[in-house]
Amino acid sequence: MGCDGGTIPKRHELVKGPKKVEKVDKDAELVAQWNYCTLSQEILRRPIVACELGRLYNKDAVIEFLLDKSAEKALGKAASHIRSIKNVTELRLSDNPAWEGDKGNTKGDKHDDLQRARFICPVVGLEMNGRHRFCFLRCCGCVFSERALKEIKAEVCHTCGAAFQEEDIIVLNGTKEDVEMLKKRMEERRLRAKLEKRTKKPKTAAESASKPGTTQDSAGPSKVKSGKPEEVDPDPREKKSTLAPRGSATNGSASGKAGKPPCGALKRSIADSEESETYKSIFTSHSSAKRSKEESAHWVTHTSYCF
Repeated sequence: MGCDGGTIPKRHELVKGPKKVEKVDKDAELVAQWNYCTLSQEILRRPIVACELGRLYNKDAVIEFLLDKSAEKALGKAASHIRSIKNVTELRLSDNPAWEGDKGNTKGDKHDDLQRARFICPVVGLEMNGRHRFCFLRCCGCVFSERALKEIKAEVCHTCGAAFQEEDIIVLNGTKEDVEMLKKRMEERRLRAKLEKRTKKPKTAAESASKPGTTQDSAGPSKVKSGKPEEVDPDPREKKSTLAPRGSATNGSASGKAGKPPCGALKRSIADSEESETYKSIFTSHSSAKRSKEESAHWVTHTSYCF
């Protein structure tokens, strides 16, 4: 097929040379990085978050990614380092008053300026469109241009006043060198957090062992009272021997309460005792306490005066 009608083919049509390298449009690349979510490829909408490598995401897309990790997504590699919602920081962005969005292009006859950014630096006023380097602070999430941090050197955030260090400054959409440096910092930070958790566990175990009362008997209520020596219960045989004289002593007490005599002891009436008559008249077994049949009522009672 081809070469009909006396056409002469040229060399580039017959010989296939090396493919030309496709050049990426820098403007389109900047628009994709600063206006669209890295994970879902949707337009960035508040709340906007950034990871420890300086990439921008929609918070809803990150939450969906964390909940649905089983799904194999081609764009999941961009967020493989995000293991929990704590690994991202919600950004505090300042709106650009000159940005109109789609409001002025209702008829479709207006040119859209892609270089006009939605957000600006609150200190210098530079637009966050990729032409200038921007960074945010991990401690508070405020976003500034790198020029503002260099010109106005301070150890406190310019908007909220939170203290920060150099490690808290993360460049947004930085170069490959910036990403490698941020990745090293991220790994060191996570290793440090793991070591702190491991050191806290043995400390808590040692503190619980050193505290009094946390022994093997701690499952039940402790029988030992604080500040008093531990009392050992006497032998039950010794209890019987100690209770025997008490019972005999109560029989002869003036209160009138008859205690139980010990085993093997003989019962003795108060009439046979050598006490005085006034003392004997206290007890119901005395003749003065007993009533005759004439004095007793015709009904039966269960009081001690009936016998």
